[in-house]
Amino acid sequence: MSQATLTPGETSPVPAPAAPSTARRGPAGALLRLFTSRREATIFIVAVAIIIYFAARTSAFYSYANIVTIVQYMAPIGVIGVGEVFLLTLGEIDLSAGQIFLISPWIVVWLQQAGLPIGWAITVSLLCCVVIGAINGLITVLLNVPSFVTTLGTYFSLLGLVLIVSNDAQADMPGTTGMFGQVFGISSWSEIGWALAIVVVLHVVLKRTRFGMHVTATGGNLLGAAEAGIPVRRIKVWSFMILAFGAGFIGLLDSIRIQSLDPASPGTTVMFSAVSAAVIGGTSLLGGRGTVIGATIGAIVLGVLEDGFNLIGVSANEFTLVTGLVILVAMAINVQLSRVGARSR
Repeated sequence: MSQATLTPGETSPVPAPAAPSTARRGPAGALLRLFTSRREATIFIVAVAIIIYFAARTSAFYSYANIVTIVQYMAPIGVIGVGEVFLLTLGEIDLSAGQIFLISPWIVVWLQQAGLPIGWAITVSLLCCVVIGAINGLITVLLNVPSFVTTLGTYFSLLGLVLIVSNDAQADMPGTTGMFGQVFGISSWSEIGWALAIVVVLHVVLKRTRFGMHVTATGGNLLGAAEAGIPVRRIKVWSFMILAFGAGFIGLLDSIRIQSLDPASPGTTVMFSAVSAAVIGGTSLLGGRGTVIGATIGAIVLGVLEDGFNLIGVSANEFTLVTGLVILVAMAINVQLSRVGARSR
């Protein structure tokens, strides 16, 4: 073929940009972009599907009493889960959060027995929780101890403290009467109300504040964030403190609702459920990506699964199996979506 000649003054035509691939066009492309950019979308669809399934299996599922049961179960998981989102986004984890959840009301009991008024006892308890979080963070960032090891040691230390001081005996939780008790746990909806308020605040902090941007930047590239002037150590310590405060606060609410304390309660149950909620909600265990909304939906999924299985007569053992499979499938989907999103960019 002959080439076209250019007259003087003409420039070579600029080639048109390549047409986008078919994978990026049409409804299928839009759906793919939604799932790669909004990790909550996947778990949201799962949540809707299991709610429809259990509602179709038994009418007891959508009764008022059962809905109250679900939200009371998911409130602690949701609050601790969104706290874990900050640490997981940083590439860290806190295994002591479940025991902080349990020791917080015990501190109130001990202070009450020493004669301190309930308001001051709760204040001191929450301050103690924040101090525990600070200690976890400082040991991790100053001594370069992996957070897994640091918080595992803290977990066993707090567990031993509760067992020793309580003499392995149960206790009644103070503050369960009057308007105070109604606002902070006795009312059917008070615990979930506080939990949703915490979720909203932490979502805004993570997505709309400089601190949240620093959390994501630090988790995505620790060295780059430090060279850019981000105080990465301070960010990590504060994140441990945020989680510890949330765990202690929701622990108080949950104990006021139940009205009693058992020193043998395993903190690992709520902790692993919270981490599971964060992971299946789209937060990366490798750091750099976290979603508070996804962790909240993940807590809903776990709550609905456990409650629904109980209603249809499935044993707790099978629920544990299903939870493990859900985590594995969710992680596999998130990894694949990350790869697809990277290729599309």
